[in-house]
Amino acid sequence: MIRALNCAEDPLLTEFINYLIAERNLSANSVEAYKRDLCQFMAFITDQSKYVTSIRTADLHDYMSRLAEAGLAPRSVARKLSAIRMFLRYLLDTSKIDKDPGENIASPKLPRKLPTVLTVEEVRQVISVAENILKSADSPKKTAIALRNHAMLEVLYGSGLRISELIGLKLGDIFLAEGFLRVIGKGDKERVVPIGEPEIRAVRRWIDSGRLHLLKPAGKGRDALFLNVRGEPLSRMGAWKIIHSCVVGAGLKVEVTPHTFRHSFATHLLEGGADLRAVQEMLGHASITTTEIYTHVDRSYLREVYKTFHPRA
Repeated sequence: MIRALNCAEDPLLTEFINYLIAERNLSANSVEAYKRDLCQFMAFITDQSKYVTSIRTADLHDYMSRLAEAGLAPRSVARKLSAIRMFLRYLLDTSKIDKDPGENIASPKLPRKLPTVLTVEEVRQVISVAENILKSADSPKKTAIALRNHAMLEVLYGSGLRISELIGLKLGDIFLAEGFLRVIGKGDKERVVPIGEPEIRAVRRWIDSGRLHLLKPAGKGRDALFLNVRGEPLSRMGAWKIIHSCVVGAGLKVEVTPHTFRHSFATHLLEGGADLRAVQEMLGHASITTTEIYTHVDRSYLREVYKTFHPRA
């Protein structure tokens, strides 16, 4: 296994990390991922008695081979190579190196993995679990929790949010009368996402009748839309457990993650005839290439319908 290096004192890496934060405006999670991958690479070249300003293309090939030998998946190798390339381009742009040794290195070929997508009926079944729990709630606190869980599922699917975007929603991001949410996505980029009537009703009921029962006036969750039972902003793990319990309650046999609802949101829009660029905007994808994977899911669905119903299939 390739070790990692304590890179806190390396001036070039520190300068690059500051560039990612100040000029590229990357999120804290993205910056930490770059730093982790680059520290591992710096440890490798240090073991070769070299420094980043003196490496050659052959050193990058050696490093990628070492990663593959360590059992890393092609997708992980590609991610690490992407971080190194950005670092080297930065060094070239700032005249720390005269030539970019990573310029002509190809990334590992990645298999195109189609995301798991629920049918419209399966989504309805999951949301129905939350609705049924709400109907049977027998105390104000249980009712508040059920209202929160129902609103969360409606927003997760109805607006196609990432789980981090869902738990990051503030009261000031919700515009129910106008029918949209303000979402802070990857890289702290802001976008506006429409919300439908089921979402609006569920969120309004949660805010009007449920949230106050979990809110602690002096607590950390004063501005957060979704709260835990201690009145604090709901965590990623807390949200995941809520979603998982509803999926289990629905009896679904496929593996479902919070991101599955985002995949389903995009696929169902395209199946309904939505414009690809509109879906890209709602998902907050920087490149339409990322959104295009859902057209492949849509085609798979169409082929399945054809095989099932066409007499000559």
